Order: sequence, then C-alpha cells, then structure tokens
Amino acid sequence: MAQARGGAIAVAAVAAAVLCLLLSHFELAQAATYTVGGTGGWAINVAGWTKDKRFKAGDTLVFKYNLSIHNVVAVNRAGYSSCTTPKGAKVYQSGKDQIKLVKGQNYFICNYAGHCQAGMKIAVTAA
Repeated sequence: MAQARGGAIAVAAVAAAVLCLLLSHFELAQAATYTVGGTGGWAINVAGWTKDKRFKAGDTLVFKYNLSIHNVVAVNRAGYSSCTTPKGAKVYQSGKDQIKLVKGQNYFICNYAGHCQAGMKIAVTAA
C-alpha cells in the first residue's frame, strides 16, 4: 500500500512539473512582437503609434531605422519628458533593435539633436 501511494505521489509530481512547463511555454507563446511605427518604422512623429494598442510584459518592440541618423535610448520618465539621456541609459544603435517590455512604464527616445522634441519618442505601459 505504501509503495502504491509513493508511486502515485511521484506521478503527481511529474504531472505538476509538466503542467508548469506547459503553462510557462503558453505564456511565452502569448507574447506579441510589434514593429514600432508600423511600416514607417522608428521615425519623427512616431509618438502617437502606441495609441489603441495594449502591451504586456514580455512583448517585444522592434525598432527599425536608419542607424546613421537615428538611435533608440531606453530612458526613465524624466528623460522622456525632457528629451534627455540619463546617465547609464541603454543606447541601441543597430537599426533593427528588439527590446522586450518590462511590466509598467517603458520609455524610449531618439537622442539625436531635435528628434525627440519632434516626436521621436514613445511611452509604453505594459500590463
């Protein structure tokens, strides 16, 4: 009897582990990928692109742009509002950057002269 109960516990433990793996895979599969700015890419006047979109933590933003004239900088709220790059901010420069959203506020700007002020910035709230 004790042996049968031990076998049942082992089977239940394996089943629980498999279920956890499936759920984590399902959650990852639900993450979406968005190209910032749509077909126009990361460009001047992109600030309104986030309107009517619902983002989740784990979603990926793809920034496509001409790397000789733009970049992407992950900033805090103050950097976003003032169009400045805080010390230690992550600067992306590949022209095809992929950035995973974290839960809460995510702020991005282009810090080339005048670009952020011309609307090359987005604020994304990820649930």
